Amino acid sequence: MSEMITADLVDLDLSADTKEAAARALAERMAALGRVTDLAGFLADVATREAQMPTGLDGGIGIPHCRSAHVTEPTLAFGRSAAGIDFGAADGPADLVFLIAAPAGADDAHLTILSALARQLMNAEFTAALRSVADTATAAALIRGDVTPQEAAAAQPEVAPASGEAASGSAQTSPADAAAPAEAGTPDAAPAPSEAPAAKDTTDPVTADPTPEQPFRIVAVTSCPTGIAHTYMAAESLENAGREAGVELVVETQGSAGFARLDPALIAAADGVILAHDVPVRDKDRFAGKPTVDVGVKAGINRPGELIAEVRQKAARGETTAPAAAGTPVERTGEPGEGYGTKLRKWLMSGVSYMVPFVAAGGLLIAIGFALGGYKVNKAPSVMDHFVWTQTDSWAALMFQIGGVAFAFLVPVLAGYIAYGIADRPGLVPGFVGGSIALTINAGFLGGLAAGLISGAVVTAIQRVRIPQALRGIMPVVVIPLISSAVVGFLMFVVIGKPIATAQKGMTDWLSGLSGANAVLLGALLGLMMCFDLGGPVNKVAYTFATAGIAVSDPSDSAMKIMAAVMAAGMVPPLAMALATTVRGRLFTETERENGKAAWVLGASFISEGAIPFAAADPLRVIPSAMVGGALTGALSMAFGATLRAPHGGVFVVPLIGNPFLYLIAVAAGVCTSTALVVALKTLRGSAPGAPGGEREKGEHEQAARAGSADREQPVAA
Repeated sequence: MSEMITADLVDLDLSADTKEAAARALAERMAALGRVTDLAGFLADVATREAQMPTGLDGGIGIPHCRSAHVTEPTLAFGRSAAGIDFGAADGPADLVFLIAAPAGADDAHLTILSALARQLMNAEFTAALRSVADTATAAALIRGDVTPQEAAAAQPEVAPASGEAASGSAQTSPADAAAPAEAGTPDAAPAPSEAPAAKDTTDPVTADPTPEQPFRIVAVTSCPTGIAHTYMAAESLENAGREAGVELVVETQGSAGFARLDPALIAAADGVILAHDVPVRDKDRFAGKPTVDVGVKAGINRPGELIAEVRQKAARGETTAPAAAGTPVERTGEPGEGYGTKLRKWLMSGVSYMVPFVAAGGLLIAIGFALGGYKVNKAPSVMDHFVWTQTDSWAALMFQIGGVAFAFLVPVLAGYIAYGIADRPGLVPGFVGGSIALTINAGFLGGLAAGLISGAVVTAIQRVRIPQALRGIMPVVVIPLISSAVVGFLMFVVIGKPIATAQKGMTDWLSGLSGANAVLLGALLGLMMCFDLGGPVNKVAYTFATAGIAVSDPSDSAMKIMAAVMAAGMVPPLAMALATTVRGRLFTETERENGKAAWVLGASFISEGAIPFAAADPLRVIPSAMVGGALTGALSMAFGATLRAPHGGVFVVPLIGNPFLYLIAVAAGVCTSTALVVALKTLRGSAPGAPGGEREKGEHEQAARAGSADREQPVAA
């Protein structure tokens, strides 16, 4: 922090009476040194950040801060107010004000130093020294870490502080001081420094460790909108409170400098979770199934002891969050120790999971347009030029054209979020650029897949290069997007784009030429895939294959037949389980019979996950039965020539289906086949759950069914 703050950036007699005036006074010092290029623009950025959440902290501290394009280098200014300034803290005005200015692309090294300052603010000796320091040079050295609080105190002349400073010092306490009464659960003011040891000996009965040989283990995540100050202060406060409470507490700080994920073994072994955040927690599903306290980041700073006590109470009562559902979208790279194949699957599914909503929205809008205006609606003029409120054709054209715009995002979104899965946010720009190029050169979805993987690899390679210190600040916003986009664009336009476009055209021509036995066999194969893992990776491969065919303005008849077969097969498993629980309820547990009622609606809505509770409880009987029925439905749908323009909707889009009567017959045939098979297999099992001699099996059966029941809540058909 040697260059972040100097004596010229310290004001020990800050006369401002509002937080806006305080920010301006300190920002003017930054501008005088050339560290802020546009004072008004920078102050506007500070005000925008302040509007998100007040930056006042208990203990008389204000930390206005922001990222801004008007900042040339990370800078810190400090002001001390005798009267105090209201920054929105619950305990009153702040007398210690830190204005933190970070460039829009601040590098990790500087942000790490700023986070160290944020942690220092939780040190009572540090804040006490700042309140007593008499000259700006010593104050700057103390903040930089060049001198310790004890050295700073020893360097001061033995004179009483000014009356204003004394009043401020006596009226304000540091967050570390303020935390003690909060943790003890009392409203008393913070103790004097001489009383601090006694306060630490006061332990809340709830937080007393009942098993000293095995401390209570907590994992925590802290994050704030800017990721500079509150994130790290909350982490420091929680760690200090954890030591005082005798618990093992490990914090993951999701700040501007990035974050290192907690070891999965630590999370698995944790007895509780604390999430102190004002922005969404990355990969929150890692903590599912644990006793969890979820609060704002300032609660982590101001009352860490209470949070620790609360999570211990929840653990004692057995209160946990819902387990992570199977088949949820993957938004991260592979975990440590996973093979490349597993990571590749996660990267690809990351792109697919973000693409599916565009497919559903765009496809349904296009289908509605066709339903209202007929199959010539794609020839309608732009609604910008011709739209009559009272004409159905105009509304049909509007729906069709909105859907077409949504479809135009499919390949860029697919490529962008594959790259995001590999390289995080820096991968988005080259991924979207590569995906758009894939559309331009008619490389389609194959081009999008290639562009996403290449973009992630290029960004990862750039991030591993050792960069000169002077360039680190512009890496995230200039260098990485520029170089990666240029490399990906070159490869897509000049090197691999044409071969991929040729392969895409060949696949499209093959689909268009499918007929007779080949089409029926393809329908059976897709039906098997849709029912194999009920919303898992194999299911999504089949679904993505189908949606890729209709994600154009004028899909072929074969592509619409494939989409119809995929949706029909995906409806079979939940409907079959619902029917089986109705006709042979004695073969199923009470929990499964209840799940069967919901499976009617889920299956009719094309949500294959409705069958997961049954498959989890009895996979060897349920999954093969579902696959046979799904294969039959897929084959019949292709044989009947049913077509579908919408990528989702179940029975609710039957009016948009070609040959709807035969289509429903295909679905019914598969449902009845799967139902008959699962009933037969369960009957051959022997004593059914609930029958004499079958109580133990019933208990195991119900436990497995409950373990999977949450999965049916995920409305992802593919």
